[in-house]
Amino acid sequence: MSRFLFTLCACALVVRSAIAADCPDWAAPRAAAEIQQLGRQINVWDQAYRERGVSLIADELYDQALDRLARWQNCFPHTPTTQTYRLRAGKVAHPVAQTGLAKLADEEQLKLWVAPRSGLWVQPKVDGVAVTLVYRDGQLSQAISRGDGWQGQDWTDAVRSLPAVPAHWPQRQHLVLQGELYWRLEDHVQSRNGGVNARSTVAGLLQRKQLDEAQRAGIGLFVWDWPDGPEAMSERLRIMTSAGLDTAEYSHPIESAAQAIEWRQRWFNQPLPFATDGVVLRQNARPEPSSWQAEPPGWAAAWKYPPQRALAQVIDVEFRIGRTGRITPVLELEPTSLDDRIIRRVSAGSLQRWRELDIGPGDLISIRLAGQTIPQVEHLITKASQPTALAAPPQADYHALSCWQASEGCRGQFLARLSWLGGENGLDLQGVGPGTWECLIDTGAVSGLLDWLALPEATAQACDAKIAAKLAPARQRRFSTWLRALSLPASGSAQLPDNWNALQRMSSTEWQAQRGIGPTRARQLIEFTAHLHITGLAERLADAGIDGFQPVIQQSGTTSGSAPGAAHR
Repeated sequence: MSRFLFTLCACALVVRSAIAADCPDWAAPRAAAEIQQLGRQINVWDQAYRERGVSLIADELYDQALDRLARWQNCFPHTPTTQTYRLRAGKVAHPVAQTGLAKLADEEQLKLWVAPRSGLWVQPKVDGVAVTLVYRDGQLSQAISRGDGWQGQDWTDAVRSLPAVPAHWPQRQHLVLQGELYWRLEDHVQSRNGGVNARSTVAGLLQRKQLDEAQRAGIGLFVWDWPDGPEAMSERLRIMTSAGLDTAEYSHPIESAAQAIEWRQRWFNQPLPFATDGVVLRQNARPEPSSWQAEPPGWAAAWKYPPQRALAQVIDVEFRIGRTGRITPVLELEPTSLDDRIIRRVSAGSLQRWRELDIGPGDLISIRLAGQTIPQVEHLITKASQPTALAAPPQADYHALSCWQASEGCRGQFLARLSWLGGENGLDLQGVGPGTWECLIDTGAVSGLLDWLALPEATAQACDAKIAAKLAPARQRRFSTWLRALSLPASGSAQLPDNWNALQRMSSTEWQAQRGIGPTRARQLIEFTAHLHITGLAERLADAGIDGFQPVIQQSGTTSGSAPGAAHR
């Protein structure tokens, strides 16, 4: 069902949200600008939704934006607010107001809502676009979009063409139905598939002048209320079933909050023919439809599924430089709750994507969990009223062969190199992680990649009393393990020499003769071996007695190295 566009003071059941959070540390002019900015954006969303039935933002983000605006206004009560959006003239009045729904935040609120009520029913909260259907003498005479609950668009011509909408009622009578036009889905599991933009699909189709047969057949109807129908819900459902509607299949009586919880879990995890975003609880008894208002009533409420997205405010942008020189913008966020987790930072992906999104401190963004675990940026929602200009590190300064020392501007990549070298993909030094390396850098014990091979004992023990024992296994690691730890470019299934001398002498032709090595990778491998030679890293490893880096003594007495695959010739 469509979201209810709350007035900002009508959030009584949802108050648990962000109003209790800390207030932003803004001066009055900044507060006014931010409140105006977010208010204008909400008006844009309202206009698209009320006038065209188009949802420009996910319901959960819209609700969070309203909560945030209410919190800011509560923090700065004397700040001027944006004029709320009002529907333009020329719309069609609903014969019965579409009430919208208050939203229950959790099981505690659910129990409080259920306890004093009786005659309750539960339905899935179908994710589509709301519509009012008006029948006169049993004939469909009008279809009206939700709009602002009082009036909406005339959708009669488009809706009359839909096979799912009954053109005739079983009895020749006047009646009003309220329901949801949804996009039909096959074996849709909400917990697995999410919303899949089903609502936007329907909203877009209803804006067209003509629909083809497949498009018309793809739109279903779920009637969730018959305001002027029989007093008993069971009787309303019986008659709707005789009219060809499937409301009864998805409407179940409940006597406790536990039953509502059970249905919510079932509909979240089992296949349905439509997308849903929660459940709706309804009382059997309602007031006369003439008294209904375009605001949440006391006899119905929604309990939505856990948010899959969250609205987050950016505090700062940090540019992290990885082992290979890749620059990753990481957004530091105001602590944000998402799926029972608190998210404080999220990667913006690549520099290119960060620039495309144009995200900076103070901006509001939407985030979601990828694979239920990793937070990721979805969209920029609004810019800060006073944007901050940011300059990313020059990409040309960082690459696969940069930052082998802890020099100025190199700390990030250098630390990443050390972390890889000692990690499970490298030398696998147990108990030696980024914190240890940072300490060794900060105390001056390590400024080059291999300084730790000969650590000053007193300095090292200031970081870890057992550091010597933890680093000792590195000297027993095989030559191939050391190459991987030093970040040798990927060589696939190539057969590598078993010593540094032979590896360093390999030509481009010899590299390309190896399986899976092309011209680009051959060039990278040659550059890598040359770099380790020029920087003296290979010589340092030879002096430390590391396997494969010491000169190979042939029978003639000269030093050399075996060629690739020599042991197999």
